[in-house]
Amino acid sequence: MVAIVYASTTGNTEALANAAKEAAGADAYFSTADSADSAEVLKADLIALGSPAMGAEQLEDSMESFYSSIEGSLSGKTVVLFGSYDWGDGAFLEDWKGRVEGAGASVKAVVKAQLTPDDAALSEMKAAIA
Repeated sequence: MVAIVYASTTGNTEALANAAKEAAGADAYFSTADSADSAEVLKADLIALGSPAMGAEQLEDSMESFYSSIEGSLSGKTVVLFGSYDWGDGAFLEDWKGRVEGAGASVKAVVKAQLTPDDAALSEMKAAIA
């Protein structure tokens, strides 16, 4: 099973999440970060987490809260990270990758899009889940 959890403020990260859901199929667990069930997420074979860049390239608040709640349980898990950003360069995703790896998880892919995801980013998101 694939678990897809995301936060989105303008719909850009949500578009990536929807591409992941399409690739994962009907048995995917799909939720926003503010209502995700951490126990269900941690049961997944692949966990996809998405957030837009906020402020000085930080995770969106609800995703930061959700991620912090599962961070200590990620050892041995496989994770895909995704997100969108505006003025920066998406460095927050590389910082997040470091946190995930530091928690003992393996990062399969990092997919980022500047503003609205283009076809290449959506395809990359689908390939990361497949």
